[in-house]
Amino acid sequence: MPKALVTFASLTGNDEEIANIMTKSLVNLGIDARMVECQSVYATDFLEEDICVVVTYTYGAAADLPDEIVDLYEELSDVDLTGKIFATLGSGEYDYEEFCKSVDDFTEQFKQTGAIQAGEAVKIELYPEDEDIPLIEQLAQQCVDSYQQHQ
Repeated sequence: MPKALVTFASLTGNDEEIANIMTKSLVNLGIDARMVECQSVYATDFLEEDICVVVTYTYGAAADLPDEIVDLYEELSDVDLTGKIFATLGSGEYDYEEFCKSVDDFTEQFKQTGAIQAGEAVKIELYPEDEDIPLIEQLAQQCVDSYQQHQ
């Protein structure tokens, strides 16, 4: 059974809920998925997985990575994830100039590892609402499809 690690940074609970929906969606698709808070994850943990997922918010007007996920972001530059499937998701606020920039930052960092992007990153305004759930479920399906295609 394919394995997935969904890791997240969440200040207000928004991104934890996004990660929860993503994890449940992957499980419903037959993936052995687990959800772990980002401070308990090292980039090398992704080496044991088939599907690698990061869910993060963007901090402040400067569109910074959250402090708690910076180490994971930096560690990714030293890991070869060639052939692994990845997906990025996160929440933000349209009030800020750079909406969900941390999601884009992780997308680019994963690309540098040689991992394969499953689908377009999912960016959600604040808390995931009913209309956001199908977007998350679609990305989970794209993860599974990409995994099967690259086996």
